[in-house]
Amino acid sequence: MQPHSLHEAWERKTVFGDSSRYVAGGTLLRTGWENGTDHMPKQLIDLRQITNLGDITLTEFHLSLGALVPLSQCRSNEHLQAVAPALQEAARCIAAPSVRNLATLGGNIASGFGDILPALLVYDAELISFDGKFMTALPLIEWLNNHWSGIKPAADLVAEIRISPTRLESPLTDRLEIFRKVGRREVFTPSLVTVAISASIDEELRFREVRIAAGGGSGRPQRLSRAEVMLEGVRYTEELLASLYEEVENSFETYSDPFASELYKKKTAGNLVVSELWKAMNIRS
Repeated sequence: MQPHSLHEAWERKTVFGDSSRYVAGGTLLRTGWENGTDHMPKQLIDLRQITNLGDITLTEFHLSLGALVPLSQCRSNEHLQAVAPALQEAARCIAAPSVRNLATLGGNIASGFGDILPALLVYDAELISFDGKFMTALPLIEWLNNHWSGIKPAADLVAEIRISPTRLESPLTDRLEIFRKVGRREVFTPSLVTVAISASIDEELRFREVRIAAGGGSGRPQRLSRAEVMLEGVRYTEELLASLYEEVENSFETYSDPFASELYKKKTAGNLVVSELWKAMNIRS
């Protein structure tokens, strides 16, 4: 089925229910089928004929990314580099080039656990979805809460993601934008742990507007709010990093799988956050 509008796609999904799935690139679905972690639906609702969902545009108010934007386009887009470089780095780290040419931003988001999500969380992204009648805007963190709690309607259709450009507090303020991923192999592998960091750094090396998020695998992407509070308004010192490591390890909620224990993932998240801050701040100090 190839609907030509969001409303037509939503109607098809409503009629066929759980026996159908939205699809664009289909890379995540295919991986699930091959691994035996997902079932083959009876109907696929192909979204690729819907117009106006494949663009990246920048206005004075926000950066808009359509749900059908391929991940390969995110890797090279100049607007994304200017507004959300950690998000662009996340797109660089996902799968092989052939997969990124097919995989879409919306598909990675709609899964509820895609590697792109921690990067979006540190930019306080807003998700636009279609519910059959209206386009609804929700903070991404709220949409994720609904998704993981089962509140999100099955026919809900991701249409767009919006990010507000960061306005620096003063000409002396610097920006810190980081995304890192750890997998079972160096490249082209599913993640075990991903972390993203966004913050302003003033002339006294104090952290402002701190955002830290983590995820990985099929776990729930999350903001690490207690770690954010620990850094907010605080001047960087290397002594601070030991306490930050403990906070990230203790607050990151994850799970064990056949390749890594829950404790290993918690420690990895702590190590990633601390090591990346150490590298970034030692360049500046």
